[in-house]
Amino acid sequence: MFSTGQLGFAIFFVIAFIAIIIYSYRKDLPLHKKYYKGSYRVLLGFLVFIALLVAAKFALKS
Repeated sequence: MFSTGQLGFAIFFVIAFIAIIIYSYRKDLPLHKKYYKGSYRVLLGFLVFIALLVAAKFALKS
């Protein structure tokens, strides 16, 4: 389906992309800690909201 060159490029691209993302995240980590202190609460709120929607769907289905 894909040539050897295409597969090689895809593997190289994925490895390079992940490495750049990790490097950028490590570089910005002090800023994340400073400006996004309580962001886990927002994520938790979204997860609880989605769980409530799923629970309501199953409760109203039967």
